[in-house]
Parts: sequence; C-alpha cells; structure tokens
Amino acid sequence: MELIKSANIGIRFLLELCVLVIGGYWGSRTGENALTKILLGGGIPLLFALVWGMFLAPKSATRLPDPWLFLLEIVIFGLAVGALYSTGKTSLAITFGVVYLFNKLLMILWSQL
Repeated sequence: MELIKSANIGIRFLLELCVLVIGGYWGSRTGENALTKILLGGGIPLLFALVWGMFLAPKSATRLPDPWLFLLEIVIFGLAVGALYSTGKTSLAITFGVVYLFNKLLMILWSQL
C-alpha cells in the first residue's frame, strides 16, 4: 500500500509539471504574433510557478491556510483544464481534469496534504 501512496505523490508532481507545460502550450498557441507567442508561452508557466511556489508549496513561508489553499489549487488546475479545452484538446482536458480529481481525492483520503 505504501508503494501506491508514493506513486500517488509522484503522480501529483507530474500533474504540477503538466500545469506548467499546459500554460506554455496555451500561451504559444494564443499569441497572435511571434513576440506575444514567446511572451505568453514563457510568461504563463513562470506565473504559475511563482504563484505555486509562494502560496501552495509545502515548505513556503507564505503558504495559504485551508480553505484558501484548496481554492487556489482548484483555480490553477481549472485554468489548465480550460486552457487545454480552449486550444481544441477537449478529450485531453477531460482526462487531465479527471486524473487531477482522482489524485486529489486519494490525497485527501490518505492525508497526503
């Protein structure tokens, strides 16, 4: 069982990395010219990483308390799902959202917060 719990934490880390990749993908697809594609493609993941590091990271000095922590996490993952959907990747958006929800449910049940 401990192996499954460890795998769940590993999946969580991969989901967090996916948020950065999705943000970059959305930014590079949304920009209208080369400059905005580069700025959005690099800026959105940087913004997500900054917010995550400041307010959601377990060892952050400014980590938000519950329920704000949970709400901000839902917003960030929701934005990633919305970004995939807006670029026409509907099935990928649904899959990402379901995997996130299942992972979060297991984290809550196993007290992996």
